[in-house]
Amino acid sequence: MDNGQIAAVFDQIADLLEFQAANPFRIRAYRNAARTIRDLPEPVAAIAADSGRKLTDIAGIGKDLADKVATLLRTGSLPMLDELLAEIPPSVLALLRIPGLGPKRAALLFRARNIATLDQLRAACESQQIRTLKGFGAKTEQAILAGIDLAVRAAQRIYWADAEPIACALVEHMRSARHVEQMEMAGSYRRRKDTVGDLDLLVVSERAADVMDCFGRFASVVEVLARGATKMSVRTAGGLQIDLRVVPAESFGAALQYFTGSQQHNVMLRAIARQRGLKINEWGVFRTRDDGSQEQIAGRTEQEVYAALELPCFPPELREARAEFEWAKAGPLPQLIQLDDIRGDLHAHTDASDGQATLAQMIDAARQRKLEYLAITDHSKRVTMAHGLGPARLRRQWATIDSLRKNRSDIRVLKGVECDILEQGGLDLPDEVLADADWVVASIHYGQNQSRARITQRILGAIENPHVSAIAHPTGRLINRRRPYEVDLEAVFAAARRHHKLLELNAHPSRLDLDDVACAAARQHGIPIVIGTDAHSTDGLDAMRYGVLQARRAGLTKEDVANTRTWDQVQRLLGRRRQPRQ
Repeated sequence: MDNGQIAAVFDQIADLLEFQAANPFRIRAYRNAARTIRDLPEPVAAIAADSGRKLTDIAGIGKDLADKVATLLRTGSLPMLDELLAEIPPSVLALLRIPGLGPKRAALLFRARNIATLDQLRAACESQQIRTLKGFGAKTEQAILAGIDLAVRAAQRIYWADAEPIACALVEHMRSARHVEQMEMAGSYRRRKDTVGDLDLLVVSERAADVMDCFGRFASVVEVLARGATKMSVRTAGGLQIDLRVVPAESFGAALQYFTGSQQHNVMLRAIARQRGLKINEWGVFRTRDDGSQEQIAGRTEQEVYAALELPCFPPELREARAEFEWAKAGPLPQLIQLDDIRGDLHAHTDASDGQATLAQMIDAARQRKLEYLAITDHSKRVTMAHGLGPARLRRQWATIDSLRKNRSDIRVLKGVECDILEQGGLDLPDEVLADADWVVASIHYGQNQSRARITQRILGAIENPHVSAIAHPTGRLINRRRPYEVDLEAVFAAARRHHKLLELNAHPSRLDLDDVACAAARQHGIPIVIGTDAHSTDGLDAMRYGVLQARRAGLTKEDVANTRTWDQVQRLLGRRRQPRQ
């Protein structure tokens, strides 16, 4: 089992224990273990196989959890999970998403009425079977029925790219409130996670009621969920919840830090504060006086909060309790990559395959964006649904590129192809064709349900091909729609380093593949990442910014990304061995 699968088992155990109203500390231990293992930059299996290391060396993994990890690695299953699932079907966990229901009432519904799905609960409410249960009643039954649709929507996270226009429109709207003194978005949106479950807005104002009145007039709001003296929650037409908090100016920085998170980053901060005899929360950083009273020593700005703990002000994208605190101990934080560092795009399509723009339109759009080079990488013939190109059509396209180059000296147009890695192994185009390309990006589109070993061997075969430059969207994930296929990334990393090949961070918001954890692992292996837009239109070239945000979450610098270099430097990079970064 890989890290993600082990983490999923621990997450499921935590969910089931919560349904049983088990000890909160026990639940938290499994959730923390899941997160730690999911974010590890190396396989747990490699640690377990190393005689000089122990699983208990992993932070937060004690003997009991280490034994369970070992069992999962050895057998692929866990008796504890099997026992829990024998008592509680996993579908009942959806009941916990209904506002106000809670684990105890959800458990009663399951035991008294054998309700295990949202559909069963809806039917029971509509047939008035719930109101007869002790502690429920007709009013509660109607509230549950109204909450089922919310529970369905609550399970859905939207792309960061889809949340951004909502957040920007909200901020612009709130500027019309005369009494707003400071304002910032927080939460996972500010940390630039690939998906967002809700939005958090922090405001400084002495007129909280006026600010909340303005908030309620935001055009997208369809329902006010709650309103208090300083906090208000609404729901938009698309089902997204937005929370507004009005905080005092002297606490704005502390609140921004706290509500930006992540939770685990904040846990680490509290531990560091305790070591220094301090206390930190959303109101500020405090020192206990001799008389026992609390003195606020920081809180107005984030820089002030972190400085009070003798820490740098971490970029929001790094606040995941992965490596940021170790970096802070070692010296200055890495200078994270910025969009302006990108010099070229090495993954773009035209209407020759499944793109929407002509070759000339894509080239001119790249010129407008001041790119130094653009690789045209239409699909190869195996992708029939995308009207993929065979050798003859591809060579005709390359001849057209040669002719277009003459009148466009301000950009280098590269003759490329996105060549499919075939189900049986090997590439979709012959070597004598690929040898004439400037850039070949290989990818999997078919056979994604094959075994881990089979898919890994297909990718390794492509990496070993001397004409392949990079592997595109290496895990095949489509966020919220398709899980990554089974692949041994450690083997892929090793082969990419050995053969001087690049791995793509596909910048399309539905992919962002490699993800941030895998990009960080690639960096540790000394493998350059290439951020490609996979643009299928001229506007698609603007997706580069989403890839850059994901790269920042991985802690990547300009030096870690191949296409921050000139094209000549990229070519040299493909021919030399890099030393791994520690």
